[in-house]
Amino acid sequence: MVDTKEKTARRVARHRGIRSKVSGTAERPRLVVFRSLKNIYVQVIDDVAHKTLVAAGTDSKEIKAQVKGKKTDLAKAVGKLVAGKAMSAGIAKVAFDRGGYRFHGRVKALAEAAREAGLKF
Repeated sequence: MVDTKEKTARRVARHRGIRSKVSGTAERPRLVVFRSLKNIYVQVIDDVAHKTLVAAGTDSKEIKAQVKGKKTDLAKAVGKLVAGKAMSAGIAKVAFDRGGYRFHGRVKALAEAAREAGLKF
């Protein structure tokens, strides 16, 4: 069995590798995902200005009031919410940063929902 500290350290190392290639600008900010055991959080970040432009998560009021069910369903709702907020902020294109997680399950559901809502990766 793998120790949780070791597992987290490996994910962070993978994330560092991704971050060396993916960077957010004003024209194309970075959409970064953080996944905990219960929740999933998303931020749209301009790395040049060091600003978070848009953020959403499963613990936000809009999601809690809307969706009940599986974590994958909640991730889809978060993807739609962050895409809507980004579009209203004038952001149409983003660089997707999966945060060292596999593009599978909740991360994939969130990304596909954001694409369906109009964000371009």
